[in-house]
Amino acid sequence: MPHDVIVVGGGYAGMAAALQLLRARRDVLVIDAGERRNRFADRSHGFLGFDGENPAAIAATARRQLEAYPTLSWVEDRVTGASGTQDDFMVTTAAGGRHTTRRLILATGVADTLPDLPGLAERWGRSAFHCPYCHGYELDKGPVAVIATGQTSLHQGLFLPEWGPTTFFTNASIDLTGENRAELAARGATVEDVPVERLEGTADVILADGRRMTFAGIFVAPVTAPATPVGEMLDLVHDETPMGRMIRADDTRQTSLAGCFACGDLARFPHSVSLAVGDGAWTGAQVHRSLMF
Repeated sequence: MPHDVIVVGGGYAGMAAALQLLRARRDVLVIDAGERRNRFADRSHGFLGFDGENPAAIAATARRQLEAYPTLSWVEDRVTGASGTQDDFMVTTAAGGRHTTRRLILATGVADTLPDLPGLAERWGRSAFHCPYCHGYELDKGPVAVIATGQTSLHQGLFLPEWGPTTFFTNASIDLTGENRAELAARGATVEDVPVERLEGTADVILADGRRMTFAGIFVAPVTAPATPVGEMLDLVHDETPMGRMIRADDTRQTSLAGCFACGDLARFPHSVSLAVGDGAWTGAQVHRSLMF
């Protein structure tokens, strides 16, 4: 017998979607490879009721709560194949599993592509971030660096003075107009055009001319893309955005393929735990409606 719903991705959005369906007594299988996007961070902020908690602990608590529902199945595995259409999907996994389902929810999240800057990857999620709402408060109004990766970084540069004195490093990645520079200056941000050579210490920026500048935190806008190729396997329509590639989904979170839904970071922007959970809950309810009607 096919499952009512298979959720690919057991992160915050996927579990929130699954919860709504389990509470409707639907048979749900979650397939999860265990690679949360925020696995590099030791604290999660901005999620009501869990502000400041370890993100792995939040995920573990959520899973325990889902496991209290008897219609849940959970497989720790990686999806290697997906095909079919509404009421007749097939999902295969690396361990050889073959699972059928009436509805499919993709909640695999996204992967971040960081600029090739020595020292950045080691600090990602610890002293280098992408979201000021998630990490800005803890910098305690200390000096903030924004290292540009493209035009979207200008948005960060205009936002971050709210959290601390901001230096905007163009880093040969953005051509600021005179108007852009005036906007940054009006917000209190200082523009630095000398390229960044590397990061050191907790959040030290070493410039090509040898200067060292010390910051409380560094912000970088990564390019994102779906963390797995499941969307391509199903030939789903994707959108190219200034932030990266994402799966197109309508207001009910249904993709271009009937019966296949997408939620969380891989189908919306901006990204945060709170927004992923809300999007997942909405998606779960919409999938339930599709099963009823």
